[in-house]
Amino acid sequence: MAVFDQLPIIEDPEEARCPCLLLLDVSSSMSGPRIQELNRGIKQFAVELGNDALASKRVEIGIVTFGADVAVHSDFISGRDFRPEDLGTSGSTPMGHAILAGLDMLEERKAAYRRNGIAFYRPWIFLITDGGPTDADKPQWSDAVAKIRQGERDKKFALFCVGVEGADFGRLREVSVRDPLQLQGLKFHELFVWLSSSLASVSRSNPGDEVPLQNPSGWGTAPT
Repeated sequence: MAVFDQLPIIEDPEEARCPCLLLLDVSSSMSGPRIQELNRGIKQFAVELGNDALASKRVEIGIVTFGADVAVHSDFISGRDFRPEDLGTSGSTPMGHAILAGLDMLEERKAAYRRNGIAFYRPWIFLITDGGPTDADKPQWSDAVAKIRQGERDKKFALFCVGVEGADFGRLREVSVRDPLQLQGLKFHELFVWLSSSLASVSRSNPGDEVPLQNPSGWGTAPT
């Protein structure tokens, strides 16, 4: 039995689900104030979702981290039950491997929705990094680029990339069909408030509807 079948997905089966996968860089270069502010932002994200009655039932969060290794930090769980633990840092930036692991995790979750007759919105994938893929010369990176591009064409998900200062925006443009955004300073708190508000708007729509995103001017800019 897959781990996702063991989660309390049967709760509120009448509610459509809005999955959001966070792919988070926890390499050594993210240590210090960067990881501290990222942890603070994720905790605020949990608070914002928990305070929204509908979004807390419909939005589900999953987290995959990449640094010394690629790990499922948090299986998909509803916003009302989301209690993030602090992230630590170590290692390099196996971004391609993390993307592939995240896509597999997302497909497992979507399969669980289907088995339980639960409608779901187009999933969001948010990738946050301050570097570039250290596995760019390995098959994982080219496979990740191909799967993201095909998945976007098939409308299986929407990938958004956010680069902290030092990120390789050329590589992010390679994998994403959308222009990446550069985080203003360390405004992770503002980013996650924006993300929770945006997901709340999606959760109030009907699955399949196009919901315009709010302007990220409070935390993100086009990279220079």
